[in-house]
Order: sequence, then C-alpha cells, then structure tokens
Amino acid sequence: MFRSRTAWMTGSGLLLSAVVILWIGNASDIDILLADAAFDRISRSFPMQHAWLAETFNHVILKGILSVLAASAVLMALWDAVRPCHGWKDSRRTGIRVVAMSAVLVPLAISLLKHASTSHCPWDLQRYGGTEPYIRLLERMPAGISPGHCMPGGHASSALWLISIAAFWWPHSRRKAMGVGALMLIAGIATGWMQQLRGAHFLTHTLWSAWIACALVTGIYLAATKGLARQCGAGYNSVPAATQT
Repeated sequence: MFRSRTAWMTGSGLLLSAVVILWIGNASDIDILLADAAFDRISRSFPMQHAWLAETFNHVILKGILSVLAASAVLMALWDAVRPCHGWKDSRRTGIRVVAMSAVLVPLAISLLKHASTSHCPWDLQRYGGTEPYIRLLERMPAGISPGHCMPGGHASSALWLISIAAFWWPHSRRKAMGVGALMLIAGIATGWMQQLRGAHFLTHTLWSAWIACALVTGIYLAATKGLARQCGAGYNSVPAATQT
C-alpha cells in the first residue's frame, strides 16, 4: 500500500514538474528575462562567459572532479559484482549500483537528447550578438535554420547524477534520503546556473536536465532493487562461502 502511494506520488510529481517546465519555456518569458539580466548590452557580451569561476572552475575543474567520482563509483560497483565485498548490506549494495548506473546513464541520456535538439544557446541568438532567432521548444524551426543542439543542459548532467546518492538511505531512512537528494539536486542546478550566467544555457535547459536526471534515477533504483531481489531469491550472498576443508 505504502509503495503504491510512493510510486503514485513520484509519478505525479514528475508529471507536474514536466508541465511546469513546459509552461516556463513556452508560455512565459522567464528564460529571456534571466538571460537579459546576465547580458551586458553595452559590451554586447555575457560578462561571466570567460570568468575563472564560471569557465575554468565550474566547467573544467569541477567537471574533472565529478568525472573522477563517477569513474570511482563505476569501478566499485564492478568490483563488487565480480568479487562481492564482505559485510555489505543490501542497502549499500543497492546504493553503489544505483550511483554507478546513474553516473553513466544520466550524462549519456542528456548528451544524446542535446545532440538531437534544435534549441540554440543564448550566446548564439541574435538578441545576444549571435546569428540565430529565438525559437521556443514547441515552436517550428524556420526553414534554413540549423539546429542548435543546446537543450537540455549538458554540463549540469556532470553533477545531477549525484542525486542517486540518496539511494543509500532509501527506503529505511526516507527523510535523510530526501534531504541528500534535494541537496544534490541543488548542487546540480547550481552548476547549470553558472552556465546560464555565461550565456551557455537558458533556465529551462537546466530544469530539463534536472527532470531527466530525477526520472532516470527513479527508474534505475527500481531496476536495481528488483535485480538484487532476484539475486537474493536465488541464494545470493555478498559474503563468499567459507572454504571447505
């Protein structure tokens, strides 16, 4: 009963948030207003575009650190799959599997969707010194305009997979799991916000990345827990059997 309620609330939350993001991008000017605020009309540029904090730290250094963390999570999950770690509880094993799969699939999915999108980045638009027109997500791209491949926000995905860390505490410590998940979500959105200040993305680009990450992590968690349950039903044990003498 509780699981059904949780699943219903999760699905409803994802659906409602998708509608809100669609509304922001297609029925409001929030994207443009925020980009206008970051743009300097006197110099005809985004002052933060080449700032050390936004370009070097956020886009290079932080991304490198997060890539190392992602690779470490994948290696830990693979090691445990080959040589199960002594003393690991099911919650820890589920957590590392969810984090590892999220570290790969969240950036990959967002990258593929970005490559297929037609939306342009703010700094490519005529409004901000570029050459392309501003086209909303649900509007038809005019003939002769090349696709922009700028939505959802790719850089934010390098941090948004961290939402999956909440799996270590779900469902036995729901408040902690939700708190950790919310904190990681804010961190991921913050990396996207720095890109917005550079003129690399609109708000909705970051929000769609966050939505995709939340939806994927939810699906990955369900798949991981079902897979582990099947292993346990088949007699799986994380502690190798003692050697017979």
